[in-house]
Amino acid sequence: MAPQAAPNATASVDIAADPQAVYALITNLSTLAALAEETTEMVWKKGDSAVPGAVFTGRNRNGSKTWSTNCTVTRAAAGREFGFDVRAMGIPIAHWSYQLEPTETGTRLTESTWDRRPGWFSPLAGLLTGVSDRDAANRQHIEATLARLKRRAENP
Repeated sequence: MAPQAAPNATASVDIAADPQAVYALITNLSTLAALAEETTEMVWKKGDSAVPGAVFTGRNRNGSKTWSTNCTVTRAAAGREFGFDVRAMGIPIAHWSYQLEPTETGTRLTESTWDRRPGWFSPLAGLLTGVSDRDAANRQHIEATLARLKRRAENP
């Protein structure tokens, strides 16, 4: 389910590439994991492509801290939108969304995340991941990921 409130972190980038080509990058789990800041691996667990209901495991690293998440695809509209919910240890963690808009020169890609962690879990998550200010970290990570996606899409 798509969140209703404003995202905790979001950024956009204009990419000189067709929305379908950009969508193909963000829905290829190996590519997305290679371009993301903390994610080291994303592997399909249920299904093998970006369709609502498909599930993948995300493996993440921050320094010496490592953790895994289970992600369920909630939105998958080729060339327009890709979104997924993240859970860890059965606890809701976040919702991530990639919105694609065609422009005169290619695509405007917006990456956003909504924190879904229960209040009691946030301090524990900070200890497990080594990140005490998740919103600030996600803002930086989104900007880095978008810059890498732009480079990859424009220089295949």
